[in-house]
Amino acid sequence: MSRIGKKPVDLPDGITAKLADGVITVKGKAGELKLPVHSAMTVKIDEAAKSIVVTRPDDTRSSRALHGLTRALINNMVQGLVKPFVKKLEIQGVGYQATLAGKFLSLQVGFANTIKLPVPDSVKVTCPDATHIVMESSDKQAVGQFAAVVRKVRPPEPYKGKGIRYEGEKVRRKAGKAMAGK
Repeated sequence: MSRIGKKPVDLPDGITAKLADGVITVKGKAGELKLPVHSAMTVKIDEAAKSIVVTRPDDTRSSRALHGLTRALINNMVQGLVKPFVKKLEIQGVGYQATLAGKFLSLQVGFANTIKLPVPDSVKVTCPDATHIVMESSDKQAVGQFAAVVRKVRPPEPYKGKGIRYEGEKVRRKAGKAMAGK
């Protein structure tokens, strides 16, 4: 049996879960998240034990995979409502900067024009300074996807290290042409 799938998802105080028409809804003070559950999976909400249990019908490969996935997605919903997920990006390069203008993130990263990205409604973006971007959301997928979209505008390059990277990300540097002949 799946080690992750068989663990129950505990519901902390202030978090409620409801299952209706194959969609599980988790509510908390930070908001509400919904997840359509695969028809092969069975989700049971135990109000007395304050937990959610996911079971599978058989031991086929696809059922085993869906079992752990469904439980992990529900657990991420609960954890996100307790404490939001945070992604931090840093910008490196002379003249590279980010600014927040309303619902748009403006990036000046070495192109002739400024790149403007619309910020999703579920993600809260702040720019503590011109070279750092902080994103937070209770939806793990939304914050991770938006961080990936921002990073893709100008990924870090291996020669000078300029670009947008996750905070703490190590970029392998390459020796340029000047070092090749020596």
